[in-house]
Amino acid sequence: MIVGLIVACEAGFWVLLAAGLAVRYLLKRRRLSVALLLAEPLLEVVLFAVTAVDLKNGAEPGWEHGLAALYIGFTVAYGHSTVRWLDGHAAHRLGGAPRPPKPPRYGLARARHEGRLWLRSLLASAVALALLQAAIRYVGDGAGTDPLRAWQTTVLRILVIHGLIALTYLVFPKKGPKKGPKTPEAVPGEAPEGEPSEGESPAGEGTGSLSARRPAPTARHRSPCSPSGRE
Repeated sequence: MIVGLIVACEAGFWVLLAAGLAVRYLLKRRRLSVALLLAEPLLEVVLFAVTAVDLKNGAEPGWEHGLAALYIGFTVAYGHSTVRWLDGHAAHRLGGAPRPPKPPRYGLARARHEGRLWLRSLLASAVALALLQAAIRYVGDGAGTDPLRAWQTTVLRILVIHGLIALTYLVFPKKGPKKGPKTPEAVPGEAPEGEPSEGESPAGEGTGSLSARRPAPTARHRSPCSPSGRE
């Protein structure tokens, strides 16, 4: 029953999210969309309550109860950022807003981004560990709580692995693509720098016709009053 409820809560999360964004940007009803989006945390409350009742009724703690705690922790830590990310893309696609900026990919900016993600995983782990510990105290410390303690170990292992991955981006920052040297744009009729232009030898002397190298002699002006053209 717990596994089916987790699946239902996950499906309900995406249904409420899609409905809230559609109502906001297609129907232009902002208040109704806020109400739909605020209803999403109620799914986690229902899951938590059903899990507690199941344990109270004498159900033996199992892996499904630990999965429920991990799911609630993940939703608490990453749910809001997921909604905000999808809201930005919906505003761009449906509302004409600017495209949301992409997360950084290189250098220290990428390391800071990965560090923020790890802090969210830290929050998710803290919530999951607290719920698992509360379930252990609720049931009573004994051999029956071994699955819950195993989940605590799994949560800590996930947190450590994610932390090591995030640390690699700080110790070995990812470098961006190298940009080649800018080549000067060629001007029509002008030879590239370092190459002789048409009609010029490498030594700088012209190789064209004499008329191209020497100016043509100018004709003398003849006066109309002088037959010989002399004034």
